[in-house]
Parts: sequence; structure tokens; C-alpha cells
Amino acid sequence: MSGDVLVSARGLEVHFPVGGRGFRRKPAGLLRAVDGVDLDIHRGETLGLVGESGCGKSTLGNALLRLVPTTGGTLTFDGTDLTGLEGRRLKELRRRAGMVFQDPFASLDPRRTVAQTVGEPLEVHGLRTGKRARADRVAELLELVGLDPGVAGRYPHEFSGGQRQRVGIARALAGEPDFLVCDEAIASLDVSVQAQVLNLLRRLQRQLGLTLLFISHDLSAVRHISDRIAVMYLGRIVEVGPARAVGTDPQMPYTQALLSAVPLPHPKLERERKRIVLTGDVPSPAAVPSGCRFRTRCPYAFEPCDDVDPALQSVGAPGQQAACHLHGVVGAPAAAPEGVTATP
Repeated sequence: MSGDVLVSARGLEVHFPVGGRGFRRKPAGLLRAVDGVDLDIHRGETLGLVGESGCGKSTLGNALLRLVPTTGGTLTFDGTDLTGLEGRRLKELRRRAGMVFQDPFASLDPRRTVAQTVGEPLEVHGLRTGKRARADRVAELLELVGLDPGVAGRYPHEFSGGQRQRVGIARALAGEPDFLVCDEAIASLDVSVQAQVLNLLRRLQRQLGLTLLFISHDLSAVRHISDRIAVMYLGRIVEVGPARAVGTDPQMPYTQALLSAVPLPHPKLERERKRIVLTGDVPSPAAVPSGCRFRTRCPYAFEPCDDVDPALQSVGAPGQQAACHLHGVVGAPAAAPEGVTATP
């Protein structure tokens, strides 16, 4: 593993049992929310993670912080294997990672003041001793995110949505993290406020040397803030590469369809461009198709797509990878049904 990789996942899986009722009833199946993800996040970069609702983006972000249990694969943070880490060692590493949630109102305790909310990580991790030292640090954090330290005694309902999200960012920074997961951090904000929060995150990333995972379904915002973009579909990364390359020359049909849905600023450009409209419904993560999981909606699907699960392969610009047989059939044959022996 390269020395500049801060977070690394190999074959990461998060499966949830579904169906089955009653005492000790076996589950009827598995919901494959994250299903074999290979991903590297480099120190100091912003990686954008995009995809449709329900594709597993948020579950992957939670798994990288060990907020949900993983069912397979390996996960490392700064060279330390997190897969089996528990207790004090896991708590120490969690201090180095923070999270900014989607809903800035639901993620803040309405009965706690801003000072109590932002100061709690300081107390939990023992970063400041004494009320005075914690109060001074809370004031510094509020100033850092663009809030007046005088609001420390107020409650969440006294703020606008954008201000509440700034409080959430201050809380995430209280542990002095190296890694920050922003899970749809601008989705519930007005457009003008979205731009302010994006610019704030970019400034903090440069100022503090943070590594960001920016999860969103808004490709325009992701292209604005990210160094690299990873595209997720049905629990799997299907394309990853430099933001400019993925944003202007996508190599995977699913990414092409996502980009064609991004509104353009000029009506003439909007009329002239060709939209890619996907047919069919998104398959359930509890019943993932064999072979390429996008084949049921792909306009270019051909014979190998039914039987071979495509692996990420280098295509397009340097550092760009896509899991698509249009660039060559590379991957593993579909698993044989239970009780059937696969023939070579």
C-alpha cells in the first residue's frame, strides 16, 4: 500500500439480513448494501462519491468509520487494520475521523447548547482539561467555521439550516481529525447556502490538511469540490478517476447517464445535448443480477455482461478506471446456483 493512502478498503462488504420472522427464524436473504468495494482515499485529497439513492453511498461512509459492522473484506486507516479493532484502540482512531451528517437539525440534540454539542468530543477524548480551556476551544472552532463565538449558549432551533450545518462541521472538527466524511452535507440546504458550505469545506480542507470523503447525488457539487470521483451502483464502485476526467469523459454507461441528467446553465445547451434515459427499475440489493449488475438497464449490454462480473480496469485518462466490458472482458464468472457445479 502506498504511503500516501490514508483510508483503504479491499473487498469491503456490508450485508444486512432480510426476511424471516419469529424467534430464531433464519433470514430469508441478504441485502447487499456494500458488496465488494475496493477503494483508496489519499491523504489530503477530496474524494467525491456519487450514485443514485439506495446505491450504498451512506452505508459505505459509515462502514469506513466502523459505525456499521462489516461482514467481509478489510479496512485500514493510516496503515492500521480496523477490521477487528475494538475498545480503546478503536476509540483512539475514531478521534482522527469525523462525520458531517445530512440533516443538520436531526443530528443536533435540541436540548443541548452549541457549546455543549461542540465541546462534547473535547471531553470524551480528553483534548482539553477544565471548563475554561474547553470554552476557549469551542470559541476557536466556531470562528473557524464562520460563526460568532457569542452564539455558543444558543440552541439548534435558534439557527438557520446553514448555520446549524456549520455547528455540525465544528463538532466534527473538535477531535482534530485527519479524515472527514461528509454524508450529503448540503442536500437539505438552499442553493446559495450550499455554495457557502462547499467553499467552507474547501477552505478547511486546505487550511487543516484534511482528507475528505464527500458523499452526494449532486454531480455539479461533487465536481466543484473533489480531486477524484468514485461512482457507485448497487453496492459496488463502477468508475473512479480524476474529477476532470470522470466529469468530462466518463467511460462507464451508468456514469454517462448520470452526467446527462445534470442541468446545464444555458437553455440552448440544454436543448441541444443528448439525454441518456435509462429504462427499467433499479434492481433490489437483495437480488443483485448475475454478471454486470448494471446490465438490466444498460443500453449497450451484450453477451458477456450476463455471465461475467466486470472488474475495474484502467481506461481513459491516467488514474481512471471503469468496470465495464465495453473496454474488454475482465472479471469473474457468475457464481453457479446453489447445488450446481460450475464447469470450466
